[in-house]
Amino acid sequence: MKRRWKILLGILAVFVLAAVGMMMYLQTNLNKLIYEEIVEVDLQDVQDGEYIGEYSSPPVNAKVQVEVKDGKITDIVILDHGHGKGEPAEVIVEDVISQQRIDVDSISGATYSSRVILKAIEDALVDK
Repeated sequence: MKRRWKILLGILAVFVLAAVGMMMYLQTNLNKLIYEEIVEVDLQDVQDGEYIGEYSSPPVNAKVQVEVKDGKITDIVILDHGHGKGEPAEVIVEDVISQQRIDVDSISGATYSSRVILKAIEDALVDK
């Protein structure tokens, strides 16, 4: 019986260590995301068209479609957004369109998702 308990405790310890390691990995990714630069794009250099961009910083990811016409962002569609509780960040696309720039303020309470969406928009437009 003692042997079973030792095995069970050993398995439990492995699971706990794995869970702690995963949480530390995710938190490190999210902390880096906060300080990662958002590259501003000169929209006059972007040809008219629709562009797809993606960005992931586990556990958050986004895929967007950005439409540019006459040197302006005319529409942004969020194609995919794995966000946990970050759905409120999706309104950030309205700020990008109205301000015609990518580096807009994050949505309070959904900072990580806001940053991931902005990085996906950047990915869609940089070097296009």
